[in-house]
Order: sequence, then C-alpha cells, then structure tokens
Amino acid sequence: MEKRRKVSNPLALAVLAWLVLKPMHPYELGRRLEESEKDRSIKYNRGTLYMVVKQLAKAGFIAEQETVRDTPRPERTVYALTPEGRAELYDWLGELVARPRHEYPHFGVALSLLSVLHPDEAVRLLTERLSALNAEIEEIRGRVEAAAARGVEWVFLVEERYRAALLEAECRFVDELIEAMRRPDYVRKWREQFGSRT
Repeated sequence: MEKRRKVSNPLALAVLAWLVLKPMHPYELGRRLEESEKDRSIKYNRGTLYMVVKQLAKAGFIAEQETVRDTPRPERTVYALTPEGRAELYDWLGELVARPRHEYPHFGVALSLLSVLHPDEAVRLLTERLSALNAEIEEIRGRVEAAAARGVEWVFLVEERYRAALLEAECRFVDELIEAMRRPDYVRKWREQFGSRT
C-alpha cells in the first residue's frame, strides 16, 4: 500500500534530492531544475516551488540555514536538508522506484471511450497521434545524443531514455490499434452498434 506523505507533490521530492548536494535558496533550486531540464519530468513553476519549500519546512524535512544577500535582489533564505528530510527522500524515492503505481493518463481515458468515434475518424486521429509521437521520440533522441556528446553520464539522462521507451511502446500499440480499427469486421460491428445514432 502506498504510504501517505506529509508533502506529496513530486516537486518536493526533487527539492529534497537537490538539497542532498548542498543547502540552497528556492531561486537556485528553480534554476537548477531548469538547467538540468528536470522540469520536463516534474511539473514546476516558481510559485509552486516556493509553496513546496514552505510545506517541507513546516513538515521538518528542511530547515532555514541562513539568509543571504548575494545579489542586488532582496535577501534569500537558504534551506538545508534535515535528517528527517534525508530519511523521507530515500524512503519516498525507494517506494517510487520499487513499486509500480497505477496512474490515470489522459490517453487511457480516451482509449476507454474510443469506440464512440467513427472508425475512420479514430484512424485519422490515431495517425495524427502517431506522427506527433514519432516527432517527440526524435526530439528526445537528439537531446540525449547532444547531452552524451557533451559528456553527460547516462544516469543523468535515464528519465529521457525512459520517456523515449514509453513513447516507442505507445507507437507500436497505436500502430496495432489503427490496423484493428481498419478491419472490416470492426467497422461492421461499429455500424451495428453506433451507426444509427450518429
């Protein structure tokens, strides 16, 4: 059973992970998320980041270490990981790595209702999706190859490789689905079920 977390936003997990490296203020945390492109895997905006930092501090996972003025901007509060925060990080990350979790992607919702669409329209839309998926795979491959050429270790690219693998599997699935929806027996059954209602 999934453990109930004091702070459950995945952005909180990223904050804890970055604070393992060194204490930081939220602005620096945000900059590092963007520079490392972790914001492609974790939903992020500055307002949410500051809210999550406050929640982590309230939960005792991080603590104010100092206030600095390193630029002409206002003072910034630097946060450090507490022992409780370190324990939470490893427990939470371990759970996410070890245990599959049922998620509710939007495409799954669409698939559960796909039979409502006329087979020709479904095939057209799925073909459009297939094209978008292939473009995204190529973009990810280019990003990974460029990063590897700059000497970035594979472990820092693993989430992009995972994303590409999921998209490749989805492409195979969509290809098979398109073929199934073009079969005359499916079209005939669809017309019998929905034809008089469209």
